[in-house]
Amino acid sequence: MKHVLTATLLGLLAAPAFTATAFAEGNPAKGEKVFNRCKSCHTIVSDSGENIIKGGRTGPNLWGVVGRTAGTYEDFKYSDDLAAAGAAGLVWDLENFTGFTADPRGFLQTHLDDSKAKSKMTFKLKKGAEDLYAFLAQYGPAPEDTAEEAASE
Repeated sequence: MKHVLTATLLGLLAAPAFTATAFAEGNPAKGEKVFNRCKSCHTIVSDSGENIIKGGRTGPNLWGVVGRTAGTYEDFKYSDDLAAAGAAGLVWDLENFTGFTADPRGFLQTHLDDSKAKSKMTFKLKKGAEDLYAFLAQYGPAPEDTAEEAASE
């Protein structure tokens, strides 16, 4: 009985470490450094108007971008192709985010199966997209807020 209890206790203590490692795709601290290259065009301003990171307004506000449908931030005029990708169901998960940031135009051409598709974003992030994604994941509505909004719709 003592061995079973010890094994169970050790398993419970180790589980969070394995879980955190399994879901950790990037390093937010490194992602913050990567974002320094992004803030010439992008800002992070919360829904309440808190200016978290001042940046340019050439690109959309990146508050809540993780998990958001592409091309749907209200106060930004997206390219027709990015808006079409969002209307077709493109959501910014890790895979799509890293693919888009590596080559925005090429990603949209492949995603939309259209060799003429274009993106307003011309910058190509050669490395660090996973870290940037982890950094941006910190800035958005709390999961409870998102669930409440979905329930009210």
